[in-house]
Amino acid sequence: MTTISEQARPIRSGAWTAAAAAAVTATAVAGARAVDADSAWYRSLDKPSWQPPSWAFGAAWTPLYATIAWSAGRGLSRARGRERARLAASLAADLTLNAAWSHAFFRRKSLWGGLAGTVLLDAANARLIRRTAGTDRPAAAALAPYAAWCLFATALNFSLLRRNPEHRRAVPDQP
Repeated sequence: MTTISEQARPIRSGAWTAAAAAAVTATAVAGARAVDADSAWYRSLDKPSWQPPSWAFGAAWTPLYATIAWSAGRGLSRARGRERARLAASLAADLTLNAAWSHAFFRRKSLWGGLAGTVLLDAANARLIRRTAGTDRPAAAALAPYAAWCLFATALNFSLLRRNPEHRRAVPDQP
């Protein structure tokens, strides 16, 4: 007699990649909805000279999101049991923090919230890379540019906080 789990067909690699791509796409949409780089508040911030132009963020995030989806799909398809559950949980936490940063920084207009969000995201990235490496080293290595970009975002957010003491508190939305 076979058990239900033995009868269940394993999910193919393509299905894991599709599921990861859907989760990453949802993250990108949720985050993008909060971003308003043309707001008076954001334009009023004193930005460092090394901040990239606004268009560069979209140009960077598109391939980074694609890489996250590929890496997650590959890692999840190779993981089994608890290892897969832990990797999926790490991915979910990472993507949640990824989208939450946009809401903390742009929607709430909070430089402190943005900095806290990027620091938490950096920690989540390290955990995601570590968990992915346990299943698939090339997939983990592919996450390095994402982690590096997020570390850059942390440095940029810190610089904005330091350069804009008058904007350190969240600014309520205007009616």
